[in-house]
Amino acid sequence: MPNRRHFLQGLSAVPFLGNVARSAPTMVKRDYFAELGVRPFINAAGTYTTLTASLMAPEVMQAIDYCSKQYVHLIELHDRVGERIASLIGCEAAMVSAGAASALTLGTAACMTGANEELIRRLPDTTGMKTEVIIQKSHRYGYDHAVRNCGTHFVEVETREQLENAVNGNTAMMLFFNAATPPAPIKAEEFAQLGKKHGVPTFNDAAADVPPVSHLSAYIKMGFDLVTFSGGKGIRGPQSAGLLLGRKDLIQAARLNASPNSDAIGRGMKVNKEELVGMMAAVEAYIKKDHEAEWRDWEGRVKTIADSVGPVNSVKAEPFVPEISNSVPHLRITWDESQLKITAAEATKKLLDGNPSIELRPGAPQGIEVAVWMMQPGEAQIVARRIREVLKGAA
Repeated sequence: MPNRRHFLQGLSAVPFLGNVARSAPTMVKRDYFAELGVRPFINAAGTYTTLTASLMAPEVMQAIDYCSKQYVHLIELHDRVGERIASLIGCEAAMVSAGAASALTLGTAACMTGANEELIRRLPDTTGMKTEVIIQKSHRYGYDHAVRNCGTHFVEVETREQLENAVNGNTAMMLFFNAATPPAPIKAEEFAQLGKKHGVPTFNDAAADVPPVSHLSAYIKMGFDLVTFSGGKGIRGPQSAGLLLGRKDLIQAARLNASPNSDAIGRGMKVNKEELVGMMAAVEAYIKKDHEAEWRDWEGRVKTIADSVGPVNSVKAEPFVPEISNSVPHLRITWDESQLKITAAEATKKLLDGNPSIELRPGAPQGIEVAVWMMQPGEAQIVARRIREVLKGAA
């Protein structure tokens, strides 16, 4: 077996190693999007996943860089990060998930399996498990597929009486979609109370409902057993991360259904060390932020754009704040198409195809809508100029 002397003698035969290290090429700054032919844009739309949501805060990038250079035990890190986030928000327990949709699957699985290892291994075979999830009819939405992944089926209700009659021995969970609160007959607090009354876990999907910062703890305080938020929207953490908050026993069960456990429905919903600590850093930074100053900055951006387009013939610029999701200052711009010969769709396309490219808030019922909170410093002035140019050009 070679000894230390033989090893050192071997090294003497390869003096070039030191030279290789010294002559290692320096990193060249690359424009990856340009290389790939992908065109960036000014985000005047909001935190939509398809538009890559928000930009991560500097504290998050620092945490990711730090974690990328060291190894740790992943389960231990999950434990410590969850404890820190729970203490920051003020809930029994927390975990970082692979986005809010992942949290929906893991939270549902937790309500079905608890800590029973046999049931955890069996999902989505639901033999012997509760499989019904009660939901208000107006709360059905595209993301409820994440709940159905576990083999559940929905029981739709429209009134309190129907909900109470729907509860039975096969009820696994009650799901509430926070963004659909206004049209729903059963409001959030009453929904949570009904869950407590009947001993059924309640889950509030509030993915896009921060800010305000108070929402991070508001729904837990209402009595919801589980709450999820997207990590990469208003909190400005990694877009591929999310938060699952709630009862300690349910969070523990969700962890057992998640990666890195190999034989679990959430094995593919992997969260690495960079996302774990990055998400923790995002929550820390978000809670400490001067939210009033940030709000004033957003209002200033709205005013900049409104003042720029206001003088254009027949144009009306109206500030507004959505009631729940993306509840921050926006601007709605409308005009008389008999005086400005351009439709909202045409104006939107001109802004998207122009230089720089500008993405507006989709789904405006009339005119165009501008979200300012994802813009970078100085971009409000650019957006104001470009919208004014497009509208004046149609006069």
